Amino acid sequence: MQTYYGVFCPPREAVASGILNRPAGSEILVAVSDRVVGFAAFAAIYPGPGLQPGFFLKEFYVSETERGKNVGTSLMKRLAELAVERGLGRIDWTAALSNAKLLKLYDRLGGDRKEDRIFYRLDGDKLKALAGS
Repeated sequence: MQTYYGVFCPPREAVASGILNRPAGSEILVAVSDRVVGFAAFAAIYPGPGLQPGFFLKEFYVSETERGKNVGTSLMKRLAELAVERGLGRIDWTAALSNAKLLKLYDRLGGDRKEDRIFYRLDGDKLKALAGS
């Protein structure tokens, strides 16, 4: 996934430590064959009165060699099963508009595009500045 996003990949030990010490309430579904071929990282969310709680899918990745082999569909199907089993009414996620193949997958799964929304991120120095204000 780090290669896909063009960002630094930390050593294996750092990745394992990050997974083992992830924030409480976050979960990871893993697709495995002879190796890890995909994963979905998600957490339960409670958006407030009148709205249904659900999952927010933060990261979703299938290795390039496994794309088109139903790995992604299987991960999303299992996530939907977990949501229903837990009495949650929705799954929210974001997707890069530039990834046409991924958008087709999400469309096939029945996801409704919410094009009236913009995805924001506050991190790094700007996060620290707001926290310190």
